[in-house]
Amino acid sequence: MISRPLHRLLGHRQFVSYFHTSPSYLASRKVIQKFKLADIGEGITECEIVKWSIKPQSTVQAFDPLCEVQSDKASVEITSPYDGVVKELLVQEGEVAKVGSGLCLIEVDEEVVDDAQESSLEPFEQSLKTAEEKWPSSSSTNATSASRRLHPLDPNNHTAGKVSNADKIFCAPSVRHFARQQGVDLGLLVPGSGKDGRIEKRDVEAYLAGGRDSAPQEAPVAPQRDDVFVELNRTRYGMWKAMTKSLEIPHFGYSTTLDITALHDLLPVLNSHIPSHYLPESSRPSPLEAVNPSSIYQAPAPGPVLDTQQYKRLTYLPILLKTLSKAMIEWPLFRSSITPQTDPSAKPTLTVRPNADISIALSTPTGLYTPTLQGVNNESIYSLSAHLKHLSFLGRQTPCALTPKEMPKRGGTLTVSNVGAIGAGDFAAPLLVPGGGVAIVAIGRSKWVWDVDRGDGSGERRLKLGVSWAGDHRIVEGAELAAFVECWRSYVEAPQRLIGEAV
Repeated sequence: MISRPLHRLLGHRQFVSYFHTSPSYLASRKVIQKFKLADIGEGITECEIVKWSIKPQSTVQAFDPLCEVQSDKASVEITSPYDGVVKELLVQEGEVAKVGSGLCLIEVDEEVVDDAQESSLEPFEQSLKTAEEKWPSSSSTNATSASRRLHPLDPNNHTAGKVSNADKIFCAPSVRHFARQQGVDLGLLVPGSGKDGRIEKRDVEAYLAGGRDSAPQEAPVAPQRDDVFVELNRTRYGMWKAMTKSLEIPHFGYSTTLDITALHDLLPVLNSHIPSHYLPESSRPSPLEAVNPSSIYQAPAPGPVLDTQQYKRLTYLPILLKTLSKAMIEWPLFRSSITPQTDPSAKPTLTVRPNADISIALSTPTGLYTPTLQGVNNESIYSLSAHLKHLSFLGRQTPCALTPKEMPKRGGTLTVSNVGAIGAGDFAAPLLVPGGGVAIVAIGRSKWVWDVDRGDGSGERRLKLGVSWAGDHRIVEGAELAAFVECWRSYVEAPQRLIGEAV
């Protein structure tokens, strides 16, 4: 008796339209949050989105990686602060985002928003619509479905057979930006007509002129005859700005040579006694089995050493850094930096640091960086070598893996550039940049020369190293820089002093 009237009700068109419809407010309430780019380091105002780890409509959980960003100083991975569903990416790969601007929209439960205390969360405005918007008509539903992107297996999707080669795209940022504006998938244009398969702007224009459904044709590889305009990446653009500002600093140059023959004779002894925890596993000596140093009491254990910090032999650089830190302790002027001022009319002041902080100029595939070794005077020659090995490893990664930990805001008070490791030059003319300390030194290539001033008049064969200094002449006097370098020389040419000072 009941089933028959119910059947008649279900047959009524208007009733069926709303019989299976549940208003959105009866379900668990969802809100869309705008995730903002937080301040990842002092002084950083913008970052370039290198790679997104998620896609729209994908589910993320707290601490899942969202994207990787590149600033003027380092590459940082940004993670999600909560659980939710990614609705939209507001900044695409290759674009620049300002600190405080939105990166993506994520749908989360309302309870999560109430509990969240993150400053990077900003409610995305959602106003309640009318009942007509809550229950859309069939015509609006069809329009929405028509505008939705077709599934790759949909017969109506004529681009489903095309294969994207997004991981093989090689083109200039300007071409990538032009293709994004025109809605062209660069993966469909691989390889391009440029050198080594580079996609040029003319490839995008030819694709647009020939129709979006036309298959890309591989152009013959020909010698590059036209000028190519290359856009500077963020690291090189940061170097551009820093070098331009360096013109504001009056420089005082000072060059000399250091006799490192004694260091050369000492190096084999130091290499034969590298602590075992700095050696690779395959090069470590076998432990003693007959006796145990911790038989009556636990012997001090060395700190953890990463695989990227292990090495088999020392170089001159960590010894030069150690001796330089000794001279810096004797000369507080070279442990000082200009104190940042908020009032332009205030008299400049210097901040003298208790330890020797030295920055290292590091050439990487993505550009020039200056990571800082803090408290060099408290490190041993072996630990300094481990830190340099690790910094070199981070710099070789693409994108650069250096973080604000290796590149603190205030940097070092001195900068060392080891240009002799690449070229055969003896001297250079290094430049100071604002915030780069009070002096910089470029170390050349060591060479064996005949020193006629030594011996009984006939001379001696000595190993000499050319060093070129540049000081901020607003702070450092020429005589002070020369005296400081001579203090450094006294440690370099007589490394036995380090033994006397219990290093």
